[in-house]
Amino acid sequence: MKSTKDNLQVLFEDNHIVIVNKRAGDISQGDKTGDTPLSDIVKEYIKEKYNKPGNVFLGVVHRLDRPTSGIIIFARTSKALERLNKMLREKTIKKTYWAVVKNQPKKAKDTLINFLKKNPKDNKSFAFEKEIDGSKKAILHYKIIKKLDNYSLLEVDLETGRHHQIRCQLANIGNPIKGDLKYGFKRSNKDGSIHLHARKINFTHPVNKELIQITAPTPQDPIWKACS
Repeated sequence: MKSTKDNLQVLFEDNHIVIVNKRAGDISQGDKTGDTPLSDIVKEYIKEKYNKPGNVFLGVVHRLDRPTSGIIIFARTSKALERLNKMLREKTIKKTYWAVVKNQPKKAKDTLINFLKKNPKDNKSFAFEKEIDGSKKAILHYKIIKKLDNYSLLEVDLETGRHHQIRCQLANIGNPIKGDLKYGFKRSNKDGSIHLHARKINFTHPVNKELIQITAPTPQDPIWKACS
C-alpha cells in the first residue's frame, strides 16, 4: 500500500525538516515511471497542514530504493538542505538498517568490504573482492539480532552509501534479503517489497543543533512482526 497524504507516517517535523516512514513501493522522488513520488505527497501534506499558498519548498536529502521501507529526511528550508547535504558528505548522519535475510550468516557479526560496480542497464550492482575499473569501495557492518525459522534478522550500519550496497553485499555472502529477486532470493514478496527497512537515524539538527534520534516502526507483516 503506497502513501497518500492521509496515511503518511510522519515521525518528526519542525520548521526546518520533516522525517517520514516510507512505505515499500513509494518512490523517494520523481522518476521515469511517472508515479507520484513521496516528495510530492509530503509537499501536499505540508501545504494542507500549514495552509501554505503557492509552491512548497521541499529538499530531498537522501533516497531509499523503491522496494525498501523506513526513514527518509526531507528539508523544509534551503538552509537545512544545504547543511544536511554537507552532513551526509561528512558522514555525520548515522543510519541503521534492519534486513531479514535467507539462512544465517557464517559469522554472528562482521564487517564486509567489497568493491561495487553498477551496471546501469540492469540497474544492479556487482561485488568484487579487489578494485576494478569503475568500482567503488563499499563498507558495512552487520550483526545478527534475531534468528527466525528460515531467516535471520540483521542490524546493518553503513560506512559508505553505494548503489544497492546492503542488498548486493549481503547477497554476496550467501544471504540475500527476503523478497529480493534481483539479488538472488528465490521468491518475490506479494506486495513487491523486500525485507530491508531503514530502522534508525541519529544526527544533530542542522539548525538548532539538538540531537535527533528516530526509530521507524517496521511494516505490518508476519515476518516483520516476528522480528519486533
